[in-house]
Amino acid sequence: MSDDDLDALADDLAEFDVAEKPVARSPIEERIIAGFEDIQLFVETAGHPPRHGTDNDIFERLYAVRLERLATNPEHHALLDPMDHQGLLGGVSVTDDNDDDEIDLDALASDLEDLDSAASDITELRHVRPVAEKRAAKEIANRDRCEDFDKFEPIFKQVQSELDAGVRATRPFELKADIQLGSMFIVSGQKAYVAAMGEVFLNAQSRTDARLRVVFDNGTESNLLMRSLQRALHKDDASRRITDPNAGPLFSDATVDGDEASGIIYVLRSRSDLPVVAENRDLLHKIGVTGGSVQKRIGNAKLDPTFLMADVEIVTTYELYNINRVKLENLLHRIFESARLDIEIKDRFGNPIFPREWFLVPLFAIDDAVERIRDGSIKGVKYDPVVAALK
Repeated sequence: MSDDDLDALADDLAEFDVAEKPVARSPIEERIIAGFEDIQLFVETAGHPPRHGTDNDIFERLYAVRLERLATNPEHHALLDPMDHQGLLGGVSVTDDNDDDEIDLDALASDLEDLDSAASDITELRHVRPVAEKRAAKEIANRDRCEDFDKFEPIFKQVQSELDAGVRATRPFELKADIQLGSMFIVSGQKAYVAAMGEVFLNAQSRTDARLRVVFDNGTESNLLMRSLQRALHKDDASRRITDPNAGPLFSDATVDGDEASGIIYVLRSRSDLPVVAENRDLLHKIGVTGGSVQKRIGNAKLDPTFLMADVEIVTTYELYNINRVKLENLLHRIFESARLDIEIKDRFGNPIFPREWFLVPLFAIDDAVERIRDGSIKGVKYDPVVAALK
């Protein structure tokens, strides 16, 4: 049979096709399906089923309650099972102790009042703040009178005098920066001193946290969580970390042995064909500090055993001011000491050289170290090669 005959036969048979009738569903069933599709979309976006917990977004908590109710109703299974390609209905574990069984509808209504009227989807929150952020703001605002402020007032006066004299400095607060006992900050326009820190624990999100006693320079104090203080500092655009003068003259204007008070941290990658280099090329970095041009510094790399007798490429650079270059380089090398490459290179005359500035460390860990140096939280930090991160 020719192709033309097959086409004609297909046209004839098409007349006998019976169109599938759309399934008629009640308005209630349509709402159930639409609600389940919202949950499925959340899972696709978030990468996990919706969870309970006051630290989570209000809609995630609502989806968690809705999913439990759908999963525990056999009638809903008959309707939703055919479309449950993510296995959500069978993976729900209903507990009696979650904190969302009775969501505060008044609080939800108050949140929703701030929704933009032009939003096309109720989940497009424009102004609603996360619960954790609200709690942080509340804990910072709720302060008590510091009964023993006479113990702390001299500390605040000394800090201010050290700031005026340039012994201390203020730097932007980074969200990932550590908060330790004795740390000093400026938040909500006031100096804050971490006077006490409780035992460190893991919160509901498996992050380290601790209860703090924070004293403010206006004679008040607050008992709040470390994470709440971090959120408050991060939310306040004018927040600052007050540096510790005991960190040494790394960021001071003083110079040592003619060292200039500015420099560039450079991170290089080798193009050497040595097996140890080729096998770890993306992980092996040379970390150094210079006061001049990095390009000039690496100009004769292939003739210099310090550069493994091979050309190098510049991965990244960081420019810092008011530093002592010698101490900065020593500090960086001490931080990454555990990842230092042990290698022997022969120079042009056959003499053995042992380069000391190459480290098997990922770039993000170097970024982290530089940020900690900038915000003053580098004290006591070292690189742990087991977890490939600073600790």
